[in-house]
Amino acid sequence: MRKPIIAGNWKMNKTAAEAEALINELKPLVKKAKPEVVICVPYTDLWIAAKSVLGTNIKLGAENVAWADSGAFTGEISAAMLKEIGVEYVIIGHSERRQYFGETNESVNKRTKQALSNGLKPIVCVGETLEEREKNKTKKVLKKQVLEGFDGITDFSNIVIAYEPVWAIGTGKTATAEDANKTIGYIRSLIKKTYGAEVAKNLRIQYGGSMKPSNCKELMAMRNIDGGLIGGAALKAEDFAAIVNYKD
Repeated sequence: MRKPIIAGNWKMNKTAAEAEALINELKPLVKKAKPEVVICVPYTDLWIAAKSVLGTNIKLGAENVAWADSGAFTGEISAAMLKEIGVEYVIIGHSERRQYFGETNESVNKRTKQALSNGLKPIVCVGETLEEREKNKTKKVLKKQVLEGFDGITDFSNIVIAYEPVWAIGTGKTATAEDANKTIGYIRSLIKKTYGAEVAKNLRIQYGGSMKPSNCKELMAMRNIDGGLIGGAALKAEDFAAIVNYKD
């Protein structure tokens, strides 16, 4: 059985003081959670978040990682830097990174390899835009993202995939549970065809398109959905806890 994983993506929100307050509010609400609980916070919050989650069941994640060990890459943060603070997970290739900051399948691949080589667990995002969906290009886009994003990678034991339909992020729109399950099933079939049945069987794939307390139970009931990458709802302790503590 794949252990569900619920990860909060705080994006560019919360000062260090606000982060500490939110985590302290969250800790008692999720201490008995069945899924793996992860919070992915801005770089400036990592130090206080690491201190705040110490000794709890909450795992710490970052929102991006550099593709190089070190060097002249102004503004980038290396995997070793993240690892030293206590980061365990890192989001790679989020649609906002692709849309606003020029992330490509190639850069996602390089960042993923760098994370893995430093003992970090990548949450690799894939997903189609509304235009691509309406032109029936979803499978073509996902296939390209998966095959190019994981090119040269053979060990998936520490990798999580987040399927995030771009048209459903921050819009309030959500794919139906059946649609999300079907698309994630297609991703799993790609992994099976390329990397084998055992890898596909064990790989955790999240849904990342506006999962919230009102729809998490239905989404999590789907056979292929192993968790959620949560945006807005992760910024409110009660909402995030409601998703983490969903009832089967």
